[in-house]
Amino acid sequence: MNVESVSLVDFRSYSEAQFSFAPGLTAVIGPNGRGKTNLLEAVGVMAGIGSLRGAPDEALVRSGAEAAVVRGEIAAAGRDQTVEIEIARSGRNRVLLNRQRVSRLRELAEALTVTVFSPDDLQLVKGSPGQRRRWLDEALVACRPAHEALRADLDRILRQRNTALRQAKGRVDPDMAVTLDVWDAKLAAAGDRLRHLRRHLLAGLQPRLASAYAAVAGGPAQITADYASSWGPEPLAEALAEARPGDVRRAVTTVGPHRDDVSFEIDGLAARTHASQGEQRSLALALRLAADGEVREQRSVKPVLLLDDVFSELDPDRAGALAGALPDGQKILTSATGVPPGCAADQVLLLDDPAAAPGERW
Repeated sequence: MNVESVSLVDFRSYSEAQFSFAPGLTAVIGPNGRGKTNLLEAVGVMAGIGSLRGAPDEALVRSGAEAAVVRGEIAAAGRDQTVEIEIARSGRNRVLLNRQRVSRLRELAEALTVTVFSPDDLQLVKGSPGQRRRWLDEALVACRPAHEALRADLDRILRQRNTALRQAKGRVDPDMAVTLDVWDAKLAAAGDRLRHLRRHLLAGLQPRLASAYAAVAGGPAQITADYASSWGPEPLAEALAEARPGDVRRAVTTVGPHRDDVSFEIDGLAARTHASQGEQRSLALALRLAADGEVREQRSVKPVLLLDDVFSELDPDRAGALAGALPDGQKILTSATGVPPGCAADQVLLLDDPAAAPGERW
């Protein structure tokens, strides 16, 4: 699959802009503040993953505008497809695929799959459990877009259960007990399923992690990834029943897949606390490469690689190793300093005209 073109209106820093991309490597070059990451973010929106920086939808709308529009042309499996997204500052967004209304983000993920590399990926190793859960869940959806419905259901159920816990105000009367029983049953069904899927995917990623790490680190190492669950081997329904008194006191759900984590080790030592900065960066790159490889195998597609200024954070050896390890397919990378060593660009987009404002047409 390839992104052929992107048109933007009132998106982030762009009042109006149009871009076309080569099937191979497109390098988007320019100083900071020229909208390079914003352009990659627009491609991410087309793929249904939203903001690459975790921003809410209203932050994607240019200051002073009521809505942003992203239009893109995609080529996949010999078929051209058109994505049109209107992002409202308030209210519901409007999403069209081939001029037909889209109600589920899985339809966008099926039309366009992306793998994102970012300097912030270091936080997959060093950061909070939520960042590792997001990496794993994004890989799940990329491997099978239908899993997006399970993630959405789990989020909705958690919000409802937590609302009920706050309404309980520390005590459970018969009516509240019935309400919690309903949400516990729903949460248990979705939570057990999601934990199973995460564990299964992580086991499949294990050998890919080791080979990807060796490729970018310049040498082999023993890489292990373990799923750390917030409840034991028993079904989630039992864990929720046991945790209910404490949940009622705290007014929050304390067990479930939203509290789980993934722990990584390099040669038997915890990567988060014992690995060097270079080892942690190599592992973060390996996490992205491994997930990308799994998607390619399971769906027989080539995701579009979005590389947001990742080479500037790497030493020359790792930068060269990453360039050599990138799989086939379309790649769009950004850089403030030029095309990275080891990368042969098929197209260069220069966003460095000092006389132009970020929102003007390039």
